[in-house]
Amino acid sequence: MQDFETILQAVGLPASAAALDRAYDESGSYLSRIWARHRDVAVEEHVRAILTAVDAELPARVSDAVLAALVEAYARPILLVPPVPDTGARAAFDTLAARGCTLALVSNTMRTPGAMLRRLLGRLDLLGCFAHTTFSDEVGVRKPDPEIFALTLRAVGGEPATAVHVGDDEVLDVQGARAAGMRVIQVTSLSLGALGAQRPDGAIPNLAALPDAIAQLES
Repeated sequence: MQDFETILQAVGLPASAAALDRAYDESGSYLSRIWARHRDVAVEEHVRAILTAVDAELPARVSDAVLAALVEAYARPILLVPPVPDTGARAAFDTLAARGCTLALVSNTMRTPGAMLRRLLGRLDLLGCFAHTTFSDEVGVRKPDPEIFALTLRAVGGEPATAVHVGDDEVLDVQGARAAGMRVIQVTSLSLGALGAQRPDGAIPNLAALPDAIAQLES
């Protein structure tokens, strides 16, 4: 929001830090209502929601160039403080690819849009592992809705019955992929037996264990 204040000030559209902080919080309520329906919007709509909360007329006064600068400022914090990847991820992906598996990524986004997540994955040398990446802000639908899984499968020519989804959330990943007709491996510290009646087909503590878990499912 400090960057928003600077960008808007430079084009003669001043907004106070307090107003921008309040608007950011209000935009979160707007996004939560959309996400609760397993739907999503493009990152530009996040920014417009913030501007609208500052002043209902402000979005119409912002040029395309200024909007692009605001989107960049909104999306880039993850590059400044990046997450630490699972250290076993790249080796696991390489092993699966060598076995002939097609890897795809399907992800809900929050404040960080898919375009920026691809940049992050590129910096981490992981983006090239995936034949396709699906991000909710770009397709308008979120996990656990089965459609986001179906979109990803269609993009890589896959079928639910022969696909395996890997994720850590018991609702978004396990229930969502199951509803799409896929098998599921959950990344969790719990054992498979401790995961209850709705448990996945497999459970792993980290991605290093993924190739063996896939092989066990296939056997």
